[in-house]
Amino acid sequence: MHWLNIAKILAATEAEGPGLRFVIWVQGCLKRCIGCCNGDLLKIKPVHICRSNEIIMKLIESKKQYPLEGLTFLGGEPMLQADGLADIAEAAQNLGLSVICFSGYQKYELIEEQFIGSQRLLAATDLLITGEFDQTKTETIRNWVGSTNQQFHYLTDRYNVEIETRPLTVTNEWRINLDNKIVGNGLPFEITMK
Repeated sequence: MHWLNIAKILAATEAEGPGLRFVIWVQGCLKRCIGCCNGDLLKIKPVHICRSNEIIMKLIESKKQYPLEGLTFLGGEPMLQADGLADIAEAAQNLGLSVICFSGYQKYELIEEQFIGSQRLLAATDLLITGEFDQTKTETIRNWVGSTNQQFHYLTDRYNVEIETRPLTVTNEWRINLDNKIVGNGLPFEITMK
């Protein structure tokens, strides 16, 4: 098992990919996309350090509690923690869940020499969504991406291009957390209000 630096986990949401999904946001990104919706996740600093097996246990519990379709990795930049996320992606596949991974890098850049564990993670990923967010190329047609330059790579036959424009029942969610703050999820930007 590997160590991970996690910014946030949601046990179940419909706003981060097709179906009900367990979602992990990792902390840290080397990209600096102007207008990034998760700007507070860019800084490489410890937030919640844990082992991948701890998250796998949370995933198993969530699957018992909710009718999950899959797992989504966001960030930050997931490829910076590919080894640990590969542990979780492999466990998700063993549970019959789909895996979606977002990356600001292009697919050809995701080589093992650059990102340790990237090949394991890609081997356990059904859908890879790549490319930096470009606020000058706002996406208004496809689901889950913020700009038209971002690309969908179907690594298995679990999903196909139809999901990109399929009408969604949930595009964003509003939650009230235990601190009585309203938190938006699935938006092109994160909102937290008191």
